[in-house]
Amino acid sequence: MKNRVSVRWHLWDLLAFRRLVPNRKKRIARASSEPLTRDPINELARQLHPDRLCLTIAEIRDETKTTRTFKLVADPDSDTRSLAYFRAGQYLSLRAHVNGATVTRPYSISSAPFEALGKDGFYEITIRQVEDGFLTGHIWEHWHVGTQIESSDPAGFFYHEPLRDRQAIVGLAGGSGITPFRSMAREIAHGKSDLKLTLMYGSSDEEDIPFYDEFKELERKAPDQFKAVHVLSCEPVSLEGCEQGFITAALIEKHADVETSSFFVCGPPLMYQFVEKELATFNLPPKRIRREVLGEVKDVAQLPGFPSNVVGKTFTLKVHIGDVTTEIPARADETVLVAMERANLAPPSKCRSGECGFCRSRLVQGEVYVNQEQDGRRAADRQFNYFHPCSSWPITDLEIHVPRSVD
Repeated sequence: MKNRVSVRWHLWDLLAFRRLVPNRKKRIARASSEPLTRDPINELARQLHPDRLCLTIAEIRDETKTTRTFKLVADPDSDTRSLAYFRAGQYLSLRAHVNGATVTRPYSISSAPFEALGKDGFYEITIRQVEDGFLTGHIWEHWHVGTQIESSDPAGFFYHEPLRDRQAIVGLAGGSGITPFRSMAREIAHGKSDLKLTLMYGSSDEEDIPFYDEFKELERKAPDQFKAVHVLSCEPVSLEGCEQGFITAALIEKHADVETSSFFVCGPPLMYQFVEKELATFNLPPKRIRREVLGEVKDVAQLPGFPSNVVGKTFTLKVHIGDVTTEIPARADETVLVAMERANLAPPSKCRSGECGFCRSRLVQGEVYVNQEQDGRRAADRQFNYFHPCSSWPITDLEIHVPRSVD
């Protein structure tokens, strides 16, 4: 019976294909001879994927002693009339001017997709202050209600895809990696998603857990679809219902059904290293484990294959970007992207992790070190000397071509 149904569907597909050209000719014959004055498809594409978003901070909330949430709305004095829709788990790449340099940083959207819709739509991003952080110190000091911010459209691939992922998701998070899961949880609890999410969040401080009370409320709203498990490495643990220790394979099996779930992992590099060893014990196929991009590497000299003889050196970087050609210093311990940002060349970037390809540039001369865990290039790009400045470090003098105009 199953085979007969399959054959019938294939026959219907063939018949539909045969009718395609005749139906197209009929539509062309019925069409008006008047030229189109607008293109609704391109208008929709621009609305979904604008070149930039002009935003204003409408509200700032302290979530914990180190974490703040910024509510962003369309800037009424700009050409941004509405916010672009997104999938829970995507990020915004924000553009800021710090000490005379233009920099970008990606931040996951912590609000739910449905909250971006309509005339009162908004995004929320939740940022954890980093000690000696290049941008977070500036944000804490200079971002206030009313501050205007420029952003990319929503980007990234850390979202549920029904053709690939199971309906049940186990989220493994640490640090600011909790933010994309808050977006998913809000979408679920407000009836906008039929996913089932079990979130396991590792923390080292009971007083520094973002969204602790909110997650309790979301659990009450959707008890069959959302559960938050807080795992604390500090001692003692006084919060009710929390686990003590780390997110181990045994703890995952205690709170989730491994066989029926897809795993989404988001957190700091050390957490990735620990969790991946734990997940390896389950022998899951690669498609069952989704990882958010790692972000910028703090100590490149510790990565395998990085040449020790260039540590502490500064090279000359000749940059062709738009109609500008200039030479700038480039430190071996910072990415090519950071060197260009320090020189205020405003290079294009989004993910800062080698994934999206937005900063893709051509290496004319010289050598770069590429972190293999963040090498998102196609095989053809590797063959013809294209590289991603955000995940590449100079190990000789360089000449590069950035194929985008300077703003």
